[in-house]
Amino acid sequence: MCSAFAKAQTSRAYSNEFLNIGVDAAALGMGNAVVAGTGNANSGYWNPAGLMKLEQKELSLMHASYFADIAQYNYGSFAMPIDDRSAFGFSIIRFSVDDILNTTQLIDDQGNINYDRISTFSTADWAFTASYARESKLDGFSYGANVKVIRRVIGDFASSFGFGFDVGIQLKRGGWQLGLMARDITTTYNTWSIDEEEYATISGAVANQNQDLPETTEITLPKLQLGVAREFIFHYDHVLKAEVDLNMRFIQTNDIISSSAVSATPAIGLEYGYTNLVFVRAGVGNFQNELQLDGNDNVTFQPNIGIGFKYKGIAIDYALTDIGDSSAALYSNIFSLNIDLSVFSR
Repeated sequence: MCSAFAKAQTSRAYSNEFLNIGVDAAALGMGNAVVAGTGNANSGYWNPAGLMKLEQKELSLMHASYFADIAQYNYGSFAMPIDDRSAFGFSIIRFSVDDILNTTQLIDDQGNINYDRISTFSTADWAFTASYARESKLDGFSYGANVKVIRRVIGDFASSFGFGFDVGIQLKRGGWQLGLMARDITTTYNTWSIDEEEYATISGAVANQNQDLPETTEITLPKLQLGVAREFIFHYDHVLKAEVDLNMRFIQTNDIISSSAVSATPAIGLEYGYTNLVFVRAGVGNFQNELQLDGNDNVTFQPNIGIGFKYKGIAIDYALTDIGDSSAALYSNIFSLNIDLSVFSR
């Protein structure tokens, strides 16, 4: 029923893309390769099954600026264990561009330029996610699910609501960890409401464009992430974590592995930690086939690095993404904070 319904609507190769950027500077420093190893308050985003690794209540916050500080990305989450076999989390994401100049009315009906006719508006994408995780009777196996509500606003012109589900699992065997995250498993359905009066004021701003109202329904197709991680301990104080993920979409894209049925790109992340106090991270992902001017394809990728400090349950992390501008994505400075709230009750 879901498949038939999705085909009857408008499926997009890239829809609700702000949900694919990623959260937590520690994870971004590892190239987003954390599906198997995640285990803190940010697990609601990466893999809700990871919430079962929580021992105390945790709070996470992150801020990032994109496109020369034009776009702002803010994230916050709270998670806590319910009992020995279950955990709960909640998160909020806001991705916005504020104070956009609306110059479509700059020229009045007599053809005169009137700067007083310039106005501003903002566009914002919101996501509210509730997560639940549970440990199964099978040793080392946990599973979880997300329920998410999407709210998108484009000034007074249009707004939408969306609703979707994610599910995830993790399995630990010895030093190995396996993870699977299925996003938008039933497809995420966005319904747009367009203010026709406001739309009419801009529909003729560019000749022969934007003359018709856009479609009011949008479907986000499912995505699948598989990961395998391993932890290596050297002399107790030195810990190396490594993970390899495969991120898949069920539609043809520019990913390095691409077909009409599925497209996929790998992600690789490393984290070195010393005495659980100082961390150094590196990762690479987002491998894409880009068509060059000469007609040939060129493989691009996105390298990231990061550092982190943790003391008495408070972790501060930093990531610099897309080092050396090796992909079309712009590099960004990302900061995040994770707090074990039990430190305030000691």
